[in-house]
Amino acid sequence: MRLVDLSHVIEEGMVTYPGLPGPHLCDFWTREGSAEHYDDGSSFQIGRIDMVANTGTYVDSPFHRYEDGADLADLPLGSLADLPGIVVRRPFENGLATGAEHFDGFDVGGRAVLVHTGWDRHWRTDRYGSEHPFLTGEAADWLVANGAALVGIDSVNIDDTSGKARPVHSKLLAAGIPICEHMTGLGKVADEGFRF
Repeated sequence: MRLVDLSHVIEEGMVTYPGLPGPHLCDFWTREGSAEHYDDGSSFQIGRIDMVANTGTYVDSPFHRYEDGADLADLPLGSLADLPGIVVRRPFENGLATGAEHFDGFDVGGRAVLVHTGWDRHWRTDRYGSEHPFLTGEAADWLVANGAALVGIDSVNIDDTSGKARPVHSKLLAAGIPICEHMTGLGKVADEGFRF
């Protein structure tokens, strides 16, 4: 079995989404400082990470959009892990919007549907956060109607952030479909026949 990590590494100060603070990584307990607590010379390091939840590659649960929706801890593990997966290739050079027509012919029922746009090549650049690939509201309707279990994208947001509406978040999360954003490495994953 081959494992492919689809997440970005969390680094000090990195910006995941424009306007949100980057994480702060530091020692809470250093080896040098901890040694005084033990008689046998033992020492330990305990790290500390201060960050907003939307840092790096993450999953949005229904609570992200809806006050009465399930938060990440309330989602069944089976809705996030060991799902059959499918990758839909939609290079951003062919257009930023991925519509319902781009999913025609794909069997997405019960699957993690991962949209590979190639936008992750802009990670940690100014370009990453603007004019990015996204799904349309009609694509979200199609994914809900066809039973997608989870939807992911290798972009800054699954919605078009040039406007002030978030139809994809609204529709997928209302249907209980988790969203994974800021994915990377989807080019290393087969089109189908894998587990997410």
